[in-house]
Amino acid sequence: MTRAEVWAARGRLRGWGGVTGMAVACALTASLTLLPLTHGGGSSGGESTGQGATSAVAAKADSCTDPEASLAPSSADGPAIRKIRERGKLIAGVDQNSFQWGYRNPETETGTLEGFDIDLVRAIAKDILGDPDAVIFRAIPTNQRIAALENDRVDVVVRTMTINCKRLEQVSFSTAYFQAGQQVLAPKESTITGYDTSLAGKRVCTAEGSTAYEALEKESYGATFKDENDGTEQDLDQLTVPNQLDCLVRLQLGEVDAVVTDNALAAGQAAQDPAVELKGDKPFTTEYYGVAAKLGADDLVARVNKVLVDYRQGGADSPWMRSYRTWLATGLPGITAPPAPKYRTN
Repeated sequence: MTRAEVWAARGRLRGWGGVTGMAVACALTASLTLLPLTHGGGSSGGESTGQGATSAVAAKADSCTDPEASLAPSSADGPAIRKIRERGKLIAGVDQNSFQWGYRNPETETGTLEGFDIDLVRAIAKDILGDPDAVIFRAIPTNQRIAALENDRVDVVVRTMTINCKRLEQVSFSTAYFQAGQQVLAPKESTITGYDTSLAGKRVCTAEGSTAYEALEKESYGATFKDENDGTEQDLDQLTVPNQLDCLVRLQLGEVDAVVTDNALAAGQAAQDPAVELKGDKPFTTEYYGVAAKLGADDLVARVNKVLVDYRQGGADSPWMRSYRTWLATGLPGITAPPAPKYRTN
């Protein structure tokens, strides 16, 4: 899309305002350019991480039986931690257009990044550097989360990223900090009833590199979820998009019939647009989000796990529960505690 097309499309949307209008603009422009580096409250800058930790051996998908099990928590220094301290900033890969998770608040002068994931990033920065604002936020699309770590563009990715065996071959994960699952999002008046045969013949949008796309590859129920085009520009990226929120835009424009994504993200999108809703009684998968780091950055992973121990403590008054009540309780009610951590035994 050209910039003119972006704003023309935005102008065709109806009933979108406030946070939603901001999110649409972010989602559509994400395919044009990535957000420059931003420091804490929003000033721009740039640098690379250059992490050198390479000690860990990747977990193999064919022998991975408990992907949520991570390293024991530790506050010990190592090469990745020292690199962050020498720089004086934690570089975090985040989302900027997932309402309630990581999004730019249009009511602030600088469009401050806010949300559940952002709170966790600040907790990590405070523990390592003593300052929750000692963060360089780098907005990255869904399909670039792993590449951003591999290419040393970020220290961590805190972006609703599901832990699984396949990804453990490419990055390292902390213990789980949130439980989610895949679910279908569609217009309220749609005949789609969930992840079932009602998807037959429907156009379904997912984000490239997402677990939703992998789920549809295993069982699509007759839905069309892969782009079939002649290679011309106007046919590209209608069903498989770089950023998950792009799917909601496609849905609003009538270019797709449904979206498959994490219920945690879909709940935020339903809050943005009252014309859509989650379909089905519950998610059809169980997935856990983790903080991702470069493969081999064991000291950083163990430090994040130590941060998460503190973040979970305190029961109803824990930092985790306070963040949940602030950002997620309305759309995802009934959660009484974070997922319990699992640690490797060898």
